Amino acid sequence: MSIFKRGNKYWISIRYNKQRYRLASPDTTLNGAKAYEALLRGKLAQGKPIMDKLEESSSFSEFVDKWFNTYVITNNKPSEQLNKKTAIRNHLKPFFGKIDIDKISALNIEEFKAQKQAEGKCNKSINNYLGMLSKCLHCAEEWGLIKNSPRTKHLKVPPQKFRFLTEEQYNKLLEEAQKINREFYEMVLFTLRTGVRVGELMALRWEDIDFDRQNITIRRSIVNGIIGSPKSNKSRQIPLSDDIFSVLKNKKRNLKDSNIWKMETSRFSLNRKLKRACRRFGFKVGGWHDLRHTFASRLANNGVALQVIQALLGHSDLKMTQRYAHLEPLTLSDAIKTLEPKEPLNFNFGHNMDTVTEIKTISEVKNIPINSNFILNIK
Repeated sequence: MSIFKRGNKYWISIRYNKQRYRLASPDTTLNGAKAYEALLRGKLAQGKPIMDKLEESSSFSEFVDKWFNTYVITNNKPSEQLNKKTAIRNHLKPFFGKIDIDKISALNIEEFKAQKQAEGKCNKSINNYLGMLSKCLHCAEEWGLIKNSPRTKHLKVPPQKFRFLTEEQYNKLLEEAQKINREFYEMVLFTLRTGVRVGELMALRWEDIDFDRQNITIRRSIVNGIIGSPKSNKSRQIPLSDDIFSVLKNKKRNLKDSNIWKMETSRFSLNRKLKRACRRFGFKVGGWHDLRHTFASRLANNGVALQVIQALLGHSDLKMTQRYAHLEPLTLSDAIKTLEPKEPLNFNFGHNMDTVTEIKTISEVKNIPINSNFILNIK
């Protein structure tokens, strides 16, 4: 098909003179996409360029600015825009900036990877930069500015290690959180009971709580001070446990603000307080996200299905949930024990020998004629 829909946009896919052109229609309707396709085919038939080239230069530096202002701002959330802008400024432009986009080769990309490793960047960060570069060049190909984008090989990344609290550490943290202040304790308790991300926690409003059904809806998230949609752009509902529901009911009577917790509370401040509380009982916490790991791990240890955990965490892919659902060794042992029968097995096969009259001597058997009919007396 030359016209297909992806998300909220219609795309035009045309193959002409062994070259593939894939462009987004500026009109969001099907009829508008058909008209745009006719316009593009007309340009190709007349030998005209299918879209305008860059006015002054086709260097990567020139194109990446155009890509950011057209594609990134249109399709990415504010937090993602900020991450891409930082990576472009600090890593992609300094290396690829002066190279023409149609001259960027697989060798250039390998040299970029080697340079970033020499600078001490971890493989995961380098892969993030490569992902942005690949998407940028892929858009240049779709827009007809280059024939083929070079293949990008990502670096191997070891499995990510997740920290989560044991039962004892869980209770210790709640004790230490109370000593810092009431609001911090409430935020720790809420995260441990719901598994929300810290950005989602900071963005919660009273209107998100359904006091009749005792649940809360996650609709938004705050990242770098910018309010946007939750990760995966999906809202979700989470039932509230009795203790956290009671905390929220009592808190609402005392506050008139639209936000449940103070807007001026920053992620940095929350992580600093969390590390201070955990340090008092000897747990080295990585950040607020460890509370989310703990929530998922406790559910898995209690036998909750991964699909249910996935829905509560708001993951779009079950594989993400499996990374969080760490099981303690004791839980694995308990899983094997579930295979054991409730009653001991009877390993006597055939007759129940307790009911058969005992034959005391072999001579009694030998004295029985072969043709004789005999019956063993059964008790």
